[in-house]
Amino acid sequence: MRIVVDVMGGDHGCGVVIEGVRRALDADKKNLTALFLVGNQEEIQAALRSTGLRDERLQVVHASEVMTMEDKPTAAFRKKKDSSMSRAIELVGDGKADAVISLGNTGGILAAATVMLRPLPGVERAGIATVIPGPDNQFVLLDSGANSECKPIHLLQYAVMGSVYSREILGYKKPRVGLLNVGTEETKGNELTQEAFKLCKEIDINFIGNVEGYDLFANRVDVVVCDGFVGNVVLKTCEGLAGAMITMLKQELSRNPKRKLGAYLAQNGLRAIKRRMDPEAYGGAPLLGLNGSVMKCHGSAKERSIMNAIRITTEAVQHQINQTICEELKRATARLAAAKPGTPTSVAA
Repeated sequence: MRIVVDVMGGDHGCGVVIEGVRRALDADKKNLTALFLVGNQEEIQAALRSTGLRDERLQVVHASEVMTMEDKPTAAFRKKKDSSMSRAIELVGDGKADAVISLGNTGGILAAATVMLRPLPGVERAGIATVIPGPDNQFVLLDSGANSECKPIHLLQYAVMGSVYSREILGYKKPRVGLLNVGTEETKGNELTQEAFKLCKEIDINFIGNVEGYDLFANRVDVVVCDGFVGNVVLKTCEGLAGAMITMLKQELSRNPKRKLGAYLAQNGLRAIKRRMDPEAYGGAPLLGLNGSVMKCHGSAKERSIMNAIRITTEAVQHQINQTICEELKRATARLAAAKPGTPTSVAA
């Protein structure tokens, strides 16, 4: 497996990213056959010396520019031809690597990957798939921020891609796919969700219909489909609420000696909850629907998150996620055509 890591663009510098790389290489001696570090060569070499990382599988690829969080994605992609992000994605596009991981500008990754890798056959727009933990299951939220304006056919494609990812990576044999809406009735929602509902119920996935916000953490759905605007609001609300709950617990459990004693007695359970909610366990969010595997890590990602991002990306390539998505979208096309004769013969139409 040949993985590319864009080591620039993170909040904590390339040293943290390279330490995460070191942990990943130590953990996987078999599957990781090559790992490219793309960025400023001097900074990378300094970080390699600092971490003591020496591994014959490593290759350093110099890039003189960085796409920052402040850059406008499309403009920066055109102007910064030698950015670490572009050089990293280029390695995948040229067939020299199997997957790319980046902590950089989300819009920049989407723009560069879409142009340089191109969408898979049958996919109009790639989507960001975020795995969110619940009390009894994990669900995939797709799209969680790539495309704020969608057509019904895009949501159908997200439903297929999310179902494949949930099955192959999370291990759900028959993932329950739900369309996020303001009610469970088929007639609820706006034109986008109503039309997407009609499409999704025609194809061969375990589509359970509309789901509402309170269904997400009640083990009623494994893949939550929505446009990127709604998905990003849901994602950041979940992240904010999780942080607020932890803060409130700390405040309330430290108010008096009795509560402090209770917190001491419950510390193992509290630690277990924190581990289950830890976003670093998931590494990042894959950008599904492209001719190549792309993993977007949070800009503030640290060593453990980078290690897990490399692990999960390796699994995705091994499971041939992209090939499976193409096959299932092709079948979805056939079912739609059979259900509605005279309609376009491609789900990307």
